[in-house]
Amino acid sequence: MQNHAEGEVVARVSALPQVASIVASATDLPGDVYLVGGTVRDVILDREFLDVDLAVDGDALAVAATIGTPSGGETRFGTVTVTSHGYRYDLARTRGERYPQPGALPEVTPAGIDADLERRDFTVNALAVGLTGARAGQLLAVPGALADIEGKRLAVLHDRSFLDDPTRLLRLARYAARLRFTIAPHTHELATEAIRNNALDTVSGTRIGNELRLLANERDPIAAFEAAAALGLPWQIDADVAREAINVLPPDGRRDLLVLASVFGSRPSEQILPELDRLGFTATDRDAIAQAATRAASLARRLAQTTSNSEIARVVGASGIETVALAFSQGSPSQSLTWLRALRHLNLDITGEDLIKKGIPEGPQIGQALQAAKDALMDGLATDRESQLQVALNPEE
Repeated sequence: MQNHAEGEVVARVSALPQVASIVASATDLPGDVYLVGGTVRDVILDREFLDVDLAVDGDALAVAATIGTPSGGETRFGTVTVTSHGYRYDLARTRGERYPQPGALPEVTPAGIDADLERRDFTVNALAVGLTGARAGQLLAVPGALADIEGKRLAVLHDRSFLDDPTRLLRLARYAARLRFTIAPHTHELATEAIRNNALDTVSGTRIGNELRLLANERDPIAAFEAAAALGLPWQIDADVAREAINVLPPDGRRDLLVLASVFGSRPSEQILPELDRLGFTATDRDAIAQAATRAASLARRLAQTTSNSEIARVVGASGIETVALAFSQGSPSQSLTWLRALRHLNLDITGEDLIKKGIPEGPQIGQALQAAKDALMDGLATDRESQLQVALNPEE
Protein backbone atom coordinates (compact mmCIF):
# COMPACT_ATOMS: atom_id res chain seq x y z
CA MET A 1 0.00 0.00 0.00
CA GLN A 2 1.20 3.47 -0.82
CA ASN A 3 1.96 5.90 1.97
CA HIS A 4 -1.33 7.58 2.78
CA ALA A 5 -0.01 10.79 4.24
CA GLU A 6 -2.60 13.47 3.71
CA GLY A 7 -0.67 15.38 1.07
CA GLU A 8 -0.04 12.31 -1.04
CA VAL A 9 -3.64 11.11 -0.90
CA VAL A 10 -4.95 14.53 -1.85
CA ALA A 11 -2.43 14.76 -4.70
CA ARG A 12 -3.47 11.37 -6.05
CA VAL A 13 -7.14 12.29 -5.84
CA SER A 14 -6.55 15.59 -7.60
CA ALA A 15 -4.75 13.76 -10.41
CA LEU A 16 -7.69 11.45 -11.10
CA PRO A 17 -9.27 12.22 -14.48
CA GLN A 18 -12.64 11.40 -12.93
CA VAL A 19 -12.44 14.43 -10.62
CA ALA A 20 -10.29 16.86 -12.61
CA SER A 21 -13.28 18.49 -14.31
CA ILE A 22 -15.07 18.87 -10.98
CA VAL A 23 -12.12 20.67 -9.42
CA ALA A 24 -11.72 22.83 -12.53
CA SER A 25 -15.32 24.06 -12.28
CA ALA A 26 -15.20 24.57 -8.51
CA THR A 27 -16.38 28.19 -8.58
CA ASP A 28 -19.51 27.22 -10.53
CA LEU A 29 -20.64 24.35 -8.32
CA PRO A 30 -23.60 24.97 -6.00
CA GLY A 31 -22.17 23.35 -2.88
CA ASP A 32 -19.05 21.89 -1.33
CA VAL A 33 -18.10 18.62 -3.04
CA TYR A 34 -16.17 15.74 -1.50
CA LEU A 35 -14.82 12.49 -2.87
CA VAL A 36 -15.98 9.99 -0.26
CA GLY A 37 -16.23 6.45 0.97
CA GLY A 38 -14.93 3.45 -0.90
CA THR A 39 -13.49 5.59 -3.67
CA VAL A 40 -11.08 7.29 -1.26
CA ARG A 41 -10.33 3.95 0.38
CA ASP A 42 -9.44 2.44 -2.99
CA VAL A 43 -7.22 5.41 -3.88
CA ILE A 44 -5.31 4.82 -0.65
CA LEU A 45 -5.07 1.10 -1.35
CA ASP A 46 -4.10 1.77 -4.98
CA ARG A 47 -7.03 -0.33 -6.16
CA GLU A 48 -9.03 0.11 -9.34
CA PHE A 49 -12.54 1.46 -8.93
CA LEU A 50 -15.47 1.77 -11.32
CA ASP A 51 -17.73 4.26 -9.59
CA VAL A 52 -16.96 7.72 -8.24
CA ASP A 53 -18.70 8.46 -4.92
CA LEU A 54 -19.30 12.13 -4.25
CA ALA A 55 -20.94 13.85 -1.27
CA VAL A 56 -22.32 17.35 -1.71
CA ASP A 57 -22.94 19.76 1.14
CA GLY A 58 -25.53 21.56 -0.95
CA ASP A 59 -27.61 20.76 -4.03
CA ALA A 60 -26.50 17.30 -5.24
CA LEU A 61 -28.83 17.37 -8.24
CA ALA A 62 -27.44 20.71 -9.42
CA VAL A 63 -23.87 19.44 -9.04
CA ALA A 64 -24.80 16.30 -10.98
CA ALA A 65 -26.14 18.46 -13.81
CA THR A 66 -22.72 20.12 -14.17
CA ILE A 67 -21.14 16.69 -14.68
CA GLY A 68 -23.61 15.18 -17.14
CA THR A 69 -27.26 14.21 -17.47
CA PRO A 70 -28.65 12.82 -14.21
CA SER A 71 -30.61 9.58 -14.49
CA GLY A 72 -33.79 10.73 -12.78
CA GLY A 73 -34.21 13.08 -9.86
CA GLU A 74 -33.01 12.81 -6.31
CA THR A 75 -34.14 9.82 -4.25
CA ARG A 76 -35.60 10.12 -0.78
CA PHE A 77 -32.02 9.99 0.56
CA GLY A 78 -30.86 12.86 -1.63
CA THR A 79 -28.89 10.63 -4.00
CA VAL A 80 -28.53 10.92 -7.77
CA THR A 81 -26.51 9.11 -10.43
CA VAL A 82 -24.90 10.50 -13.58
CA THR A 83 -22.67 8.97 -16.24
CA SER A 84 -20.08 11.03 -18.07
CA HIS A 85 -17.09 10.13 -20.27
CA GLY A 86 -17.40 6.48 -19.31
CA TYR A 87 -17.48 7.11 -15.58
CA ARG A 88 -20.42 6.62 -13.24
CA TYR A 89 -20.84 9.24 -10.53
CA ASP A 90 -22.97 8.51 -7.47
CA LEU A 91 -23.76 11.76 -5.69
CA ALA A 92 -25.46 12.14 -2.33
CA ARG A 93 -26.40 15.04 -0.14
CA THR A 94 -24.30 15.05 3.04
CA ARG A 95 -26.64 13.94 5.76
CA GLY A 96 -27.19 12.62 9.23
CA GLU A 97 -29.32 9.55 9.90
CA ARG A 98 -31.57 8.28 12.68
CA TYR A 99 -33.01 4.77 12.78
CA PRO A 100 -36.50 4.88 14.32
CA GLN A 101 -36.36 1.13 14.95
CA PRO A 102 -33.97 -1.75 14.22
CA GLY A 103 -33.85 -2.66 10.52
CA ALA A 104 -35.98 0.30 9.43
CA LEU A 105 -34.87 2.65 6.69
CA PRO A 106 -33.22 5.66 8.29
CA GLU A 107 -34.75 9.08 8.70
CA VAL A 108 -32.33 11.53 7.12
CA THR A 109 -31.65 15.20 7.69
CA PRO A 110 -29.18 17.51 5.92
CA ALA A 111 -25.88 17.71 7.79
CA GLY A 112 -22.24 18.56 7.21
CA ILE A 113 -19.52 16.23 6.03
CA ASP A 114 -18.39 15.28 9.55
CA ALA A 115 -21.85 13.97 10.50
CA ASP A 116 -22.04 12.28 7.10
CA LEU A 117 -18.86 10.30 7.77
CA GLU A 118 -20.06 9.30 11.24
CA ARG A 119 -23.16 7.59 9.79
CA ARG A 120 -21.23 5.20 7.54
CA ASP A 121 -20.94 1.44 7.86
CA PHE A 122 -17.22 0.76 8.44
CA THR A 123 -14.32 2.99 9.41
CA VAL A 124 -12.48 2.22 6.17
CA ASN A 125 -15.40 3.79 4.27
CA ALA A 126 -15.67 6.85 6.51
CA LEU A 127 -13.22 8.97 4.51
CA ALA A 128 -13.47 12.07 2.39
CA VAL A 129 -11.24 14.38 0.37
CA GLY A 130 -12.48 17.93 -0.13
CA LEU A 131 -12.65 18.81 -3.82
CA THR A 132 -14.26 22.25 -3.57
CA GLY A 133 -15.20 24.73 -0.89
CA ALA A 134 -13.56 25.68 2.40
CA ARG A 135 -12.15 22.19 3.02
CA ALA A 136 -10.81 21.58 -0.48
CA GLY A 137 -7.52 19.74 -0.37
CA GLN A 138 -8.16 18.19 3.05
CA LEU A 139 -8.28 14.48 3.89
CA LEU A 140 -11.04 13.80 6.41
CA ALA A 141 -11.38 10.51 8.29
CA VAL A 142 -13.16 9.23 11.38
CA PRO A 143 -10.88 8.10 14.23
CA GLY A 144 -9.24 4.79 13.42
CA ALA A 145 -10.06 4.80 9.71
CA LEU A 146 -6.52 5.18 8.40
CA ALA A 147 -5.13 2.76 10.98
CA ASP A 148 -7.74 0.17 9.97
CA ILE A 149 -6.81 0.57 6.32
CA GLU A 150 -3.15 0.16 7.24
CA GLY A 151 -3.96 -2.92 9.34
CA LYS A 152 -6.43 -4.30 6.76
CA ARG A 153 -9.25 -4.48 9.29
CA LEU A 154 -13.00 -3.98 9.02
CA ALA A 155 -14.58 -2.28 12.02
CA VAL A 156 -17.98 -0.68 12.58
CA LEU A 157 -18.26 2.84 13.93
CA HIS A 158 -20.58 2.03 16.85
CA ASP A 159 -22.04 -0.96 18.70
CA ARG A 160 -25.58 -0.65 17.28
CA SER A 161 -24.40 -0.68 13.68
CA PHE A 162 -25.69 -4.16 12.80
CA LEU A 163 -28.92 -3.62 14.70
CA ASP A 164 -29.68 -0.30 13.03
CA ASP A 165 -28.97 -1.76 9.59
CA PRO A 166 -28.57 -5.55 9.53
CA THR A 167 -27.78 -5.50 5.79
CA ARG A 168 -24.33 -4.38 6.95
CA LEU A 169 -23.77 -8.02 7.90
CA LEU A 170 -23.78 -8.98 4.24
CA ARG A 171 -21.69 -5.95 3.36
CA LEU A 172 -19.17 -7.04 5.99
CA ALA A 173 -18.79 -10.36 4.16
CA ARG A 174 -18.59 -8.64 0.79
CA TYR A 175 -15.85 -6.22 1.84
CA ALA A 176 -13.92 -8.93 3.71
CA ALA A 177 -13.79 -11.02 0.54
CA ARG A 178 -13.16 -8.18 -1.87
CA LEU A 179 -10.50 -6.36 0.12
CA ARG A 180 -9.10 -9.47 1.84
CA PHE A 181 -9.39 -7.65 5.13
CA THR A 182 -9.84 -9.34 8.50
CA ILE A 183 -12.76 -8.47 10.74
CA ALA A 184 -11.83 -6.63 13.92
CA PRO A 185 -12.54 -8.84 16.98
CA HIS A 186 -15.15 -6.56 18.53
CA THR A 187 -16.91 -6.10 15.20
CA HIS A 188 -16.92 -9.89 14.76
CA GLU A 189 -18.52 -10.26 18.19
CA LEU A 190 -21.20 -7.71 17.32
CA ALA A 191 -21.90 -9.45 14.00
CA THR A 192 -22.15 -12.88 15.64
CA GLU A 193 -24.53 -11.55 18.27
CA ALA A 194 -26.71 -9.82 15.67
CA ILE A 195 -26.94 -13.01 13.58
CA ARG A 196 -27.69 -15.12 16.66
CA ASN A 197 -30.51 -12.72 17.58
CA ASN A 198 -31.99 -12.88 14.05
CA ALA A 199 -31.33 -9.23 13.25
CA LEU A 200 -31.96 -9.87 9.54
CA ASP A 201 -35.60 -10.66 10.35
CA THR A 202 -36.16 -6.92 10.87
CA VAL A 203 -35.22 -6.14 7.25
CA SER A 204 -37.43 -6.52 4.18
CA GLY A 205 -36.74 -9.39 1.83
CA THR A 206 -36.02 -7.05 -1.06
CA ARG A 207 -33.25 -5.26 0.85
CA ILE A 208 -31.65 -8.59 1.74
CA GLY A 209 -32.05 -9.68 -1.88
CA ASN A 210 -30.27 -6.54 -3.05
CA GLU A 211 -27.28 -7.44 -0.90
CA LEU A 212 -27.28 -11.04 -2.17
CA ARG A 213 -27.28 -9.74 -5.73
CA LEU A 214 -24.29 -7.54 -4.90
CA LEU A 215 -22.48 -10.55 -3.42
CA ALA A 216 -23.21 -12.57 -6.56
CA ASN A 217 -21.83 -9.80 -8.77
CA GLU A 218 -18.52 -9.48 -6.93
CA ARG A 219 -15.35 -10.17 -8.91
CA ASP A 220 -14.99 -13.32 -6.78
CA PRO A 221 -18.55 -14.16 -5.77
CA ILE A 222 -17.58 -17.56 -4.39
CA ALA A 223 -15.21 -15.96 -1.87
CA ALA A 224 -17.94 -13.47 -0.97
CA PHE A 225 -20.45 -16.21 -0.16
CA GLU A 226 -17.81 -18.21 1.69
CA ALA A 227 -17.17 -15.13 3.84
CA ALA A 228 -20.92 -14.82 4.48
CA ALA A 229 -21.12 -18.48 5.52
CA ALA A 230 -18.06 -18.09 7.77
CA LEU A 231 -19.88 -15.30 9.62
CA GLY A 232 -22.81 -17.62 10.22
CA LEU A 233 -25.15 -16.08 7.66
CA PRO A 234 -27.68 -18.56 6.22
CA TRP A 235 -26.26 -18.83 2.70
CA GLN A 236 -23.92 -21.72 2.00
CA ILE A 237 -22.12 -22.45 -1.25
CA ASP A 238 -20.39 -25.55 -2.56
CA ALA A 239 -17.29 -23.70 -3.71
CA ASP A 240 -15.82 -26.54 -5.76
CA VAL A 241 -19.03 -27.18 -7.70
CA ALA A 242 -19.62 -23.48 -8.32
CA ARG A 243 -16.04 -22.83 -9.40
CA GLU A 244 -16.05 -25.70 -11.91
CA ALA A 245 -19.35 -24.49 -13.34
CA ILE A 246 -18.12 -20.90 -13.65
CA ASN A 247 -15.04 -22.11 -15.50
CA VAL A 248 -17.16 -23.57 -18.33
CA LEU A 249 -19.91 -20.94 -18.35
CA PRO A 250 -19.94 -19.22 -21.78
CA PRO A 251 -19.69 -15.42 -21.98
CA ASP A 252 -23.41 -15.12 -22.70
CA GLY A 253 -24.24 -16.95 -19.47
CA ARG A 254 -24.99 -15.18 -16.20
CA ARG A 255 -22.34 -15.92 -13.60
CA ASP A 256 -24.37 -14.26 -10.86
CA LEU A 257 -27.37 -16.51 -11.53
CA LEU A 258 -25.17 -19.60 -11.56
CA VAL A 259 -23.63 -18.66 -8.21
CA LEU A 260 -27.04 -17.97 -6.68
CA ALA A 261 -28.30 -21.31 -8.00
CA SER A 262 -25.34 -22.96 -6.25
CA VAL A 263 -26.32 -21.19 -3.04
CA PHE A 264 -30.03 -21.98 -3.19
CA GLY A 265 -29.50 -25.52 -4.48
CA SER A 266 -29.04 -26.72 -0.90
CA ARG A 267 -32.60 -25.66 0.00
CA PRO A 268 -35.66 -27.91 -0.35
CA SER A 269 -36.88 -27.42 -3.92
CA GLU A 270 -40.38 -26.37 -2.88
CA GLN A 271 -38.94 -23.47 -0.87
CA ILE A 272 -36.77 -21.95 -3.57
CA LEU A 273 -39.33 -20.08 -5.71
CA PRO A 274 -41.17 -18.53 -2.72
CA GLU A 275 -37.85 -17.50 -1.18
CA LEU A 276 -36.62 -15.88 -4.39
CA ASP A 277 -39.93 -14.03 -4.66
CA ARG A 278 -39.54 -12.79 -1.09
CA LEU A 279 -36.04 -11.56 -1.92
CA GLY A 280 -37.31 -9.44 -4.79
CA PHE A 281 -35.82 -11.22 -7.80
CA THR A 282 -37.31 -10.48 -11.20
CA ALA A 283 -39.42 -13.28 -12.65
CA THR A 284 -36.80 -14.02 -15.32
CA ASP A 285 -33.91 -14.25 -12.88
CA ARG A 286 -36.00 -16.14 -10.33
CA ASP A 287 -36.93 -18.82 -12.87
CA ALA A 288 -33.34 -19.20 -14.14
CA ILE A 289 -31.96 -19.56 -10.60
CA ALA A 290 -34.68 -22.00 -9.56
CA GLN A 291 -34.27 -24.11 -12.69
CA ALA A 292 -30.52 -24.45 -12.22
CA ALA A 293 -30.84 -25.04 -8.47
CA THR A 294 -33.47 -27.76 -8.78
CA ARG A 295 -32.64 -29.48 -12.08
CA ALA A 296 -28.87 -29.43 -12.58
CA ALA A 297 -28.19 -32.63 -10.63
CA SER A 298 -30.91 -34.66 -12.38
CA LEU A 299 -29.86 -33.21 -15.74
CA ALA A 300 -26.31 -34.38 -15.05
CA ARG A 301 -27.50 -37.91 -14.33
CA ARG A 302 -29.55 -38.05 -17.53
CA LEU A 303 -26.79 -36.56 -19.66
CA ALA A 304 -24.30 -39.08 -18.32
CA GLN A 305 -26.41 -41.82 -19.96
CA THR A 306 -26.45 -40.27 -23.45
CA THR A 307 -24.45 -41.78 -26.30
CA SER A 308 -25.02 -39.34 -29.16
CA ASN A 309 -25.19 -35.60 -29.78
CA SER A 310 -28.87 -35.81 -30.68
CA GLU A 311 -29.57 -37.47 -27.33
CA ILE A 312 -27.64 -34.73 -25.54
CA ALA A 313 -29.67 -32.02 -27.29
CA ARG A 314 -32.95 -33.79 -26.51
CA VAL A 315 -32.08 -34.21 -22.85
CA VAL A 316 -30.96 -30.60 -22.45
CA GLY A 317 -34.12 -29.36 -24.17
CA ALA A 318 -35.01 -25.89 -22.94
CA SER A 319 -32.58 -25.93 -20.01
CA GLY A 320 -30.71 -22.68 -19.52
CA ILE A 321 -27.00 -22.15 -19.94
CA GLU A 322 -26.50 -21.86 -16.20
CA THR A 323 -28.32 -25.15 -15.58
CA VAL A 324 -26.11 -27.01 -18.08
CA ALA A 325 -22.95 -25.45 -16.64
CA LEU A 326 -23.95 -26.64 -13.17
CA ALA A 327 -24.69 -30.08 -14.60
CA PHE A 328 -21.11 -30.12 -15.90
CA SER A 329 -19.79 -29.87 -12.35
CA GLN A 330 -22.25 -32.49 -11.06
CA GLY A 331 -21.41 -35.49 -13.20
CA SER A 332 -21.75 -34.85 -16.94
CA PRO A 333 -18.59 -32.98 -17.97
CA SER A 334 -18.17 -34.16 -21.56
CA GLN A 335 -21.85 -34.05 -22.50
CA SER A 336 -22.41 -30.62 -20.97
CA LEU A 337 -19.34 -29.23 -22.70
CA THR A 338 -20.49 -30.65 -26.04
CA TRP A 339 -23.78 -28.80 -25.71
CA LEU A 340 -22.30 -25.58 -24.30
CA ARG A 341 -19.55 -25.28 -26.90
CA ALA A 342 -21.16 -26.70 -30.02
CA LEU A 343 -24.67 -28.10 -30.06
CA ARG A 344 -26.49 -25.06 -28.70
CA HIS A 345 -25.25 -23.02 -31.64
CA LEU A 346 -26.75 -25.37 -34.26
CA ASN A 347 -30.07 -24.29 -35.73
CA LEU A 348 -32.20 -25.81 -38.46
CA ASP A 349 -32.28 -24.12 -41.83
CA ILE A 350 -35.88 -25.25 -42.35
CA THR A 351 -39.15 -24.35 -40.67
CA GLY A 352 -42.61 -25.78 -40.36
CA GLU A 353 -43.73 -23.53 -43.22
CA ASP A 354 -41.22 -25.24 -45.50
CA LEU A 355 -42.70 -28.62 -44.64
CA ILE A 356 -46.29 -27.46 -45.15
CA LYS A 357 -45.32 -26.25 -48.62
CA LYS A 358 -43.94 -29.72 -49.29
CA GLY A 359 -47.29 -31.28 -48.45
CA ILE A 360 -46.99 -32.28 -44.80
CA PRO A 361 -50.28 -31.43 -43.08
CA GLU A 362 -50.34 -29.10 -40.09
CA GLY A 363 -50.32 -30.94 -36.77
CA PRO A 364 -48.05 -33.23 -34.74
CA GLN A 365 -46.41 -34.59 -37.89
CA ILE A 366 -44.71 -31.23 -38.46
CA GLY A 367 -43.09 -31.30 -35.03
CA GLN A 368 -42.00 -34.89 -35.46
CA ALA A 369 -40.46 -34.15 -38.86
CA LEU A 370 -38.58 -31.12 -37.54
CA GLN A 371 -37.30 -33.15 -34.59
CA ALA A 372 -36.00 -35.84 -36.96
CA ALA A 373 -34.19 -33.16 -38.97
CA LYS A 374 -32.78 -31.61 -35.80
CA ASP A 375 -31.51 -34.98 -34.58
CA ALA A 376 -29.75 -35.48 -37.90
CA LEU A 377 -28.27 -32.00 -37.69
CA MET A 378 -26.92 -32.64 -34.18
CA ASP A 379 -25.36 -35.91 -35.29
CA GLY A 380 -23.74 -34.27 -38.30
CA LEU A 381 -25.94 -36.11 -40.83
CA ALA A 382 -27.90 -33.13 -42.18
CA THR A 383 -25.85 -29.96 -42.13
CA ASP A 384 -27.59 -27.95 -44.88
CA ARG A 385 -31.11 -27.05 -45.92
CA GLU A 386 -31.55 -29.72 -48.59
CA SER A 387 -30.36 -32.58 -46.42
CA GLN A 388 -32.57 -31.39 -43.55
CA LEU A 389 -35.60 -31.28 -45.85
CA GLN A 390 -34.79 -34.78 -47.05
CA VAL A 391 -34.71 -36.12 -43.49
CA ALA A 392 -37.87 -34.24 -42.50
CA LEU A 393 -39.81 -35.52 -45.52
CA ASN A 394 -38.51 -39.07 -45.12
CA PRO A 395 -37.86 -39.50 -41.40
CA GLU A 396 -37.93 -43.31 -41.57
CA GLU A 397 -35.13 -43.62 -44.11
